[in-house]
Formats: sequence, C-alpha cells, structure tokens
Amino acid sequence: MTMNSLFLIAGNGDYPRLVVESARVAGVRRVVMASFEGETLPTSEALADEVCRMKVGQLGKLLEAAKKSGATQAIMAGQIAPGNLFALRPDFRALMILARLKERNAETLFGAVATELAAVGIELLPATTFLENHLATKGHLAGPRLKARHVADLEFGFQIAKASSRMDIGQTVVVKNGTVLAVEAFEGTDEAIRRGGKLGRKGALVIKVSKPGQDMRFDVPIVGPRTLEIATEARILAIGVEAGATLLLDREKVAADARDRAIALYGL
Repeated sequence: MTMNSLFLIAGNGDYPRLVVESARVAGVRRVVMASFEGETLPTSEALADEVCRMKVGQLGKLLEAAKKSGATQAIMAGQIAPGNLFALRPDFRALMILARLKERNAETLFGAVATELAAVGIELLPATTFLENHLATKGHLAGPRLKARHVADLEFGFQIAKASSRMDIGQTVVVKNGTVLAVEAFEGTDEAIRRGGKLGRKGALVIKVSKPGQDMRFDVPIVGPRTLEIATEARILAIGVEAGATLLLDREKVAADARDRAIALYGL
C-alpha cells in the first residue's frame, strides 16, 4: 500500500511503534499521531512527525486533529485500557455518540469513532496494515516442540475460546488436560493468564483467538513480550494463537523471547 500521509491513533504498548516503523519501510512519508494521556508511550511519540496529545474521551479533539493532519487514511494501533473506556471524561462530541449506543464496549465505541472519521473524509484501515509479515501462521511458531497431547489441548481450548468470544465474553482461555481453568472477561488477558496459571500450578496452556466477524480495524489479538512475561510468571507451557488473525509483536523478537523462556508458540 502506498500513501504519503498517515493519521495514527496510538494506544498503549509497542504496537504503535511497530506500525510507524513498518509504514516508513512501506514508503509513508509523514505520520501524525494522536497520543493519549496515560496510554501512549513516549518511545512511540518520538517516531511521529507530529504529535497531538489528548485525553481518552476527547473525540472532538481527535477528529479536529485528524482533519488538520491532511491524511485521508488512519490506523488505530494499540489498546486503550478497558478500565479507561469506562472512566471516560467525554467531551460533547463523545457524549452525543455515547447517547446513541445501546451497548458500550470496545467494538461499539471504536466503531462509532470509525464512523465519525469517515464523516470527515478519513478511512480507518485494518490495524494489521503494513504488518502482514507479523501475522501468525499455522503450526509450530517458536519455542519447544509440543507433544501430540498438548496440541490436542490447544485445539480443545481453541473451540472454547471461539465459543466464548462469540458471546462477547473474552477471547482468551487457559486449559490443562482437557479442563478449562480460566476464561478471560473484563479483567483482561494478563489477569486471565495469571488466574489460569495459578489454578494449573504448572504446565497450563493459553489460547487466544479473534471474535467471529471481528472488525480488524481495531482490537486485533496480539501476543508480544508482555504476554510472554506474564506467561512465564504463570508457568505456562504453551500459547496457541489463531493463524492469520493474531499479530506477533514483533515476530522475530517474540520468537526469540519464546525460545529463551521455553514457551511454545503454536498457530491454530
């Protein structure tokens, strides 16, 4: 994909940094970043040509920055902490949108933002744009080779995670020996892994999937160094991810980290 200017809505973690770096390689000349107080890392901000800082919930300011950026395309990269979505101090534009929403979750809120961006002439692209080489593939990805019984456990967990995500409960589960130890809910992936690891004591498996029909413009499943760090604390044996729908952030570093920590990564 070729573009001269990109408007990047940058959440937390290293995801925004990787998008900027990959966009530069793809030929994007100018990146204008919307940065959020308490979310966006300074290391991500440092790579942008222009930074527009704001608080979560300042939708009017976000749209104004998008219009002034000169870009016609945007990417939303990096999560906004779930707790912050419900601790908004919304401006008037955001209040108008919230009043129209019957359900208030990440999908509906960010979907409404995408609609507002389109109204000012900016297309919100898939969050995997420029990052296709970082998507998980099928089979063994990194770390130790798994026994057949562990692969079977991952496949079992995959079906459970798909069912859970279909009901909009959570996209991560922790299993061991055909038993579900933990299902992610509002607490988020990290806490679900910790809870499942504690119950499994040692050798549990984590499975992370996309929701059926998931809008890939935001909330893309990600496995990064932080995931592996939490998995190590929880003494997790392996992490199964949905091939073609999960970003390894970034792929080479994650593979090396998985090898060093003796945690298997497997694409389902």
